Amino acid sequence: MKMQVKCLVFSGADCLNKRSMKRFKTWIAASLLTFLAVAPTAWSAGAPSAPQIKQASVNGVTLVYQEQGDGAPVVFIHGCCTDYRAWDAQRQAIGPHYRFIALNMRYFGTAPWPDGESKYSQQTDADDIAAFIRGLNAGPVDLVGWSYSGPIVMLVVLQHPELVHSLTIHEPGTISYVTDPAIAKTANEDRAAALGPAIAAAKVSDFASVARLTPIGVNHQPDFWETTTPEIRTMFLDNARTWTLALAAPPQPHITCDMLHQIKIPVLITVGKDTRSYYHIASEGAAACIPGVQFVTIPGRHLAIAQQPEAFNAALLTLLAKAGSQPKP
Repeated sequence: MKMQVKCLVFSGADCLNKRSMKRFKTWIAASLLTFLAVAPTAWSAGAPSAPQIKQASVNGVTLVYQEQGDGAPVVFIHGCCTDYRAWDAQRQAIGPHYRFIALNMRYFGTAPWPDGESKYSQQTDADDIAAFIRGLNAGPVDLVGWSYSGPIVMLVVLQHPELVHSLTIHEPGTISYVTDPAIAKTANEDRAAALGPAIAAAKVSDFASVARLTPIGVNHQPDFWETTTPEIRTMFLDNARTWTLALAAPPQPHITCDMLHQIKIPVLITVGKDTRSYYHIASEGAAACIPGVQFVTIPGRHLAIAQQPEAFNAALLTLLAKAGSQPKP
């Protein structure tokens, strides 16, 4: 059946004549153009910001960092033979809620080495991180470390307590606060077993082997290199050269249990359920020295932040909420 539509009812009111219909069509077209112009802006305003790679001038050198999101700043410091890429799984969890910032320490990443390689030390790193935090002009930050950077972020908190709102460390790479000789001996023997092959390769500048043997050793996982992602392999290859500096570096600053006992901010220490004994001893020792610490065992090993990040991310988000860190509006 053929139907003839003689009029269009608009807003439940009068039937539009041809002239009114023409004006109505013009209004619809203009409204549609306005919506199409405004909609992308309105849509993008509610979408997460994309990660950005930035640079900061710190203590006479240029440091590279990755940033994403808004809200309270959460600053991540990577471990040995890695860079800000180690925190990619944390960026995806933290960036939608807070201001995620992952800093490349001096000499790490792909940039040329500054100052003739002469200042490589954990104290240099702590000084750089403190200056970087001041340069953010955002007040105290929530600071996150892992492995090699564990004692470095401890130094930042101890030497510059006004700069840090909370501290999180996954498996700190030091046992200087462990005083029991038998336990310290067990830890050091396990560390030598973990890193001995990588150190031997570094001494002959076999950096391809250094890149492969370092994560295999610290993660106690013979098939790590074959089963990890191409991105993680590239990161270790890019940073294997830092072993030459580490072998010639000054000793770690000595952090005692009494020093850690002076930390008064919220602290989270995590340890992988299946991690090596060295990292169990380091993590448990730190937790025993810091008052009010939250000590959480998570699935995985030393590289759980990349391999099985969900539990670590959940523990970190819980700490940030309890510490009162303000997420983005």
